[in-house]
Parts: sequence; C-alpha cells; structure tokens
Amino acid sequence: MAKRLTARLAILDDHQGVARDMAPWEDLAGRAETTFFSDPFASADAAVAALQGFHAVVAMRERTAFPREVLERLPDLKLVVTTGMANAAIDMHAARDLGVTVSGTSGSPTAAPELAWALLMAAVRDIPAQQEALRAGLWQTGIGSELAGRTLGILGLGKIGTRIAGYAQAFGMEVIAWSQNLDAQGAAAAGAQLVTKEQLFEQADIVTLHVRLSERTRGLVGEAELRLLGSDGLLVNTARGPLVDTDALVRGLAEGWLGGAALDVFDAEPLPSNHPLLGAPRTVLTPHLGYVTREQYRIFYGQALEDVAAWLDGAPVRVLNG
Repeated sequence: MAKRLTARLAILDDHQGVARDMAPWEDLAGRAETTFFSDPFASADAAVAALQGFHAVVAMRERTAFPREVLERLPDLKLVVTTGMANAAIDMHAARDLGVTVSGTSGSPTAAPELAWALLMAAVRDIPAQQEALRAGLWQTGIGSELAGRTLGILGLGKIGTRIAGYAQAFGMEVIAWSQNLDAQGAAAAGAQLVTKEQLFEQADIVTLHVRLSERTRGLVGEAELRLLGSDGLLVNTARGPLVDTDALVRGLAEGWLGGAALDVFDAEPLPSNHPLLGAPRTVLTPHLGYVTREQYRIFYGQALEDVAAWLDGAPVRVLNG
C-alpha cells in the first residue's frame, strides 16, 4: 500500500486498559491516528458501526470476530493484525478476496502452559475452595491429592503440550498422549506414551487439552470421553471452550460422574453471568488468562506495532493470508 499521511488504527478489546503502555505507539505519530477500544462489541453490527472509516485494526486473539459478512461491510479496512499466528475468528480467504492483509505476531512459549499447570495444581489441591473456607473462618475443610505416581493424559502434543509433558515428568507423573496426527515416535520424543483417544480418557487421572479449534476438533470431548475420565478424573482446558461439549461437562459435574474441571476457556466469552458453569461444583475457573501476562502482551503489542509500520511502508510482514 502507498503511504498515507494519516491512517486510522483501532486497537481492539483492550479489556484491562494496558495496550497503550505495552508498545511505543507514539512511533506512528504523523502516520497513524490510534484509537483504543476497551469494551467488547455486543454484536457484529456494533463492531461494524464502531470500525467504519478505520484502515487497520489490531485484534486481541479471537475476542472480536471478522467473518466475511463483517469484512465486506468495512470497505476502508486494509489491515488486520491478530496477536498470535493463528486466529479462527478471522476469515482468511474472505480477507484475501477483499484485499485485506492479515498479519500476526509471535508469543511467549511459557504463558499458556504455565497457566494450565497453575489451574491443574489449584484443582488437585483444592486451593480455591480452601481459601474461601479459610476466609470464612473455617480450617481444613477438604483433602487434596498429590501428582506423583498419577497419570496425565495430554490431548495435543504440540509446543504447549510438550512443555506440559515436561512439567508432569518433573512432578513424577506418567504421561500418555493422543492427537489425530500424533505418532509413537513423536510422543516418545516428548516423554509420553502414545495411546488411543479412548485409552487416554480411560487411563488418565487428569486430561489436559492443547489442540487448536477447527471443524475437525469442535466437540472433540463429549459425554463418552468425560464418562471414561470418571468420578475421580479432572479435565483441564486452556485451549478453546468449544473443544468440549459444555452441556455434557455441566451434567457430569452436577451428577457426579465427572470428578472436576479446571477451565480457562469457554463456549461463550466473556462468560455470561447466568452461564451454568459458574454454578457447577468442583470447578476452578479463570477468564481466559492463558496469554494474559506482561511478557506476552509486550510481544503481542510490540510486534503488532511492527506489523502496522511495515504495512504503512508498503512491505507487510508476518502475513498470514498471502
């Protein structure tokens, strides 16, 4: 693209109001006028109305969706930057058809797996419930469990899953793994034993999910899998909410045939105040914090700024839909 005197840039979904301080946006002075949006858009129509006239947007993960019908209604939009190098909420083909460049950023390799392990530990040792009881004046109201000698099942043994396998080994756990494209050699390289999907849920004490959401993986964990995990089993999901059948998950927790769940992601985000998981027993819930760290944000926003500057120079970088 030819240089503009002033492009309009929108930074979306800055829920914590920190994006302004995470990158030197002033470097774009005279080239881009930057607007920060903190509140989520209530609908696609609200997003379209708010973003009319903007030439570039920085989207935080998948908080705001850009399907074809939204992109078609934003004729001035020419650049979408997504934090991370994949975003299922952006129609990449539509963007290319409409002449919209989509660029990405890298990220911290440790933010997401550290959060997954924190949730796992909190659930296994019953930390949230014990803290709540202590603040209410009660003492030792429950009994936690140890990890050593137990079996961790990892569904998805990519970069995050492999790091989780290392954590598990450090805690003395046995590690088994399955995903649709995983082979025995790949599993062994991460210190895990390859099993079938059924065996994963049947043999594991804890199952943690680390696969991308796609049409192939949506609903990958349903009632059958959760029943195999059982009344003493724990499901950890820090990947994507729709990987799991939420109705089955809620029912399993309520009826007691699933032991517990530690969740950072949900089928609807932000989570509605009347969502049934908020009242489900034996749960540890966090509001999609896997990538919410100072270190991660500095990478996300710093590289987003680089993406915008490169696009303004007519030489886009980290292009995802080229």
